[in-house]
Amino acid sequence: MPTTAIPAETEAKILVAGTGPAGLIAALSFAGAGFVVTLVGPEPNIEDGRTTALMNPALETLERIGVLAALSDQSAPLKIMRIVDATERLIRSTPATFHAGDIAEERFGLNIPNKVLVATLAQAVAANTSIDWKKTMVESWNLGSDEAVARLADGSEVSGKLVVAADGRMSPARQAAGISVSSHPFPQAALVLNFGHTLDHNFTSTEFHTQTGPFTQVPLPGGRRSSLVCVVRPETASELAALHDDALSLHIERRMQSMLGRVTVEPKHQIYPLSTSTPKRFARNRVALVGEAAHVFPPIGAQGLNLGIRDIVDLVDVSSKNRSDPGSDKAMITYDLRRRPDIVARTSAVNLLNRSLLSNMLPAQIARSATLELLGRFAPLRAFFMREGLHPGSGFSALGSALREQIQR
Repeated sequence: MPTTAIPAETEAKILVAGTGPAGLIAALSFAGAGFVVTLVGPEPNIEDGRTTALMNPALETLERIGVLAALSDQSAPLKIMRIVDATERLIRSTPATFHAGDIAEERFGLNIPNKVLVATLAQAVAANTSIDWKKTMVESWNLGSDEAVARLADGSEVSGKLVVAADGRMSPARQAAGISVSSHPFPQAALVLNFGHTLDHNFTSTEFHTQTGPFTQVPLPGGRRSSLVCVVRPETASELAALHDDALSLHIERRMQSMLGRVTVEPKHQIYPLSTSTPKRFARNRVALVGEAAHVFPPIGAQGLNLGIRDIVDLVDVSSKNRSDPGSDKAMITYDLRRRPDIVARTSAVNLLNRSLLSNMLPAQIARSATLELLGRFAPLRAFFMREGLHPGSGFSALGSALREQIQR
């Protein structure tokens, strides 16, 4: 559907910078909350061969903005998630398996091909009359006390009360706001590809923990296709990508212990260097950070865009409660305080687990192995982590209810 033009005299209250999934979801979410939105960024890349595993709370957001129905038939449900210790070290744990049914869920979420996700979101944005999509880049920012002004590459200007910085890990909007970042590269790279296999995946995702990082298989639609994120040293990633498809297929099959039968890799392998990045603040000078502008960490436990969508949900809520000026100092402080515990906790947990895989120190290996062993053997603890992984805080609520029931008995 074509975009309906917004009258020129209408001042955009919200500026969204970035047209990746986070930016598109932010634009649709703010429009759904009754704001007039200007989205700035080029047509998104719809040829990305990667996939994104979105958990149920993130899917609820996609349902609210009206895109979930179009995505469901082209995605694979995640019903079982498994962690396998494949480090080959002296101290290893038994596998831990998580079933969505154990916490009364039909599924943990959906694994969605990125090209399907982005194309569907872009189509929804184009059809939304509350979103004015400027398909260009921001050349410079002027962040004033009353409004933010973006000068665009085509020479025009747009203004608003709040800038939603969904412009990626290098975020020019974040830099313009004067927000510093703590970053650290890892000696790792992720080789990403899709592959076919002769045995059905049964909607199960398996994350092998190896000495170079996670080796994660996630189901794709159709039963006998999966996506893979293989984290290794950068030089190894290049070597693997250079292999003939038959040799790479055999390598992956062996790494997976042939659990899905014979493997056949598909074309278009991608390599991404890994790093971690955390801003000192999550909002300042009318700029609020979401997605990779707010947090970058290794691909462990399907946290990335799920955390970004929680950023957006919280920012829309804070903005709705400060509707006259959603970019005010009060609103920015409130957003920063609300997001800080979730972002810091998730980033720290993922980075700690990743470092424990790389570490040769025995205490780190013991701690990681003991945690996985407890998860594998103690059902109440598994349930706690499953609930907490889906809805932060719900694991503690369920644990508290269980303790109260025990006391009452």
